[in-house]
Amino acid sequence: MAVPWEKYFRLALQEKLSTKIQGWNVDHVPPPLLRLLEKRQELVDADQGLQAQKEVFQTMKASLKQRWEQLEQKEQELKGSFVRFEKFLQDAEARRSRALRRAAEERQLAGRREAEALRLRAQLEELQRERARLQRRLWHLEPCARLLGQVLEQLPEFQEVPELVARFDCLADTQAALRLTERQRLAELGEARARLQRLRDAWQDELLRQGQRRAQLLEQLEAARERTLHWESKCIQIQNTAAEKTLLLGRTRMAALNLFQLVCQHQRRPPALDIEDTEGHLEQVKLFILDLSTMLAGLHQAKPSIPAS
Repeated sequence: MAVPWEKYFRLALQEKLSTKIQGWNVDHVPPPLLRLLEKRQELVDADQGLQAQKEVFQTMKASLKQRWEQLEQKEQELKGSFVRFEKFLQDAEARRSRALRRAAEERQLAGRREAEALRLRAQLEELQRERARLQRRLWHLEPCARLLGQVLEQLPEFQEVPELVARFDCLADTQAALRLTERQRLAELGEARARLQRLRDAWQDELLRQGQRRAQLLEQLEAARERTLHWESKCIQIQNTAAEKTLLLGRTRMAALNLFQLVCQHQRRPPALDIEDTEGHLEQVKLFILDLSTMLAGLHQAKPSIPAS
């Protein structure tokens, strides 16, 4: 942390005065007026030193400020140079991209033109082959044309060859349509016969399958009846067993209750458990029997010791 200049000069002045005071001799202390003059001279010297240091500081500050301004100016120039260089690179990249795009477009256009030229050349060759084929066909059909002219002379209802050809084409189309209709009707008739045969076969199969299904259902019905009779007998047997178990449980609970009441009477205390608490009754009877067993065991151990005494 920087120390303020005034505080710094004040500390320097105090240090200087303390050094002078320590250098004086106690036996030679100057008079008050001389001491005052010396103080004023010291203050003047201190002010002059402070002023000189302030001037040096101001000079250094101005130099630093000028240097800082020069650095800022150079920084701005460098930023401008960077901006111009970046713009130059962007322009160069844009020109390069446009040149590459233009070259690619020219290559594509050249490729398309070459492909179009090849297609036209192939089409021209195909047309030439078609022209040669038509010429050969014309040469082969020339006798037919002469024959049609002779037929046309014998048929006065037709004026020109195209009319005769059109009539012949119409008759041929009609015959082809009739043959096609006949084939379709025959195909439909065959499909109908096949469908009828399939229905007959399916009906026979369905009758056989339904008969088998009926027999299976009758067997299942008979088995279900047998299982019903078996489970009915089982249910009756279970009900009888449950009734016997219920009766036995009731007798057991009554016996446990009677034993519990006898134990209470023997112990001469009222019953403290609920009538339905059979497990508690049995537990109390068990404890009573254990106590009696312990007492009897103690008596058996005491009987041999009596004759010995």
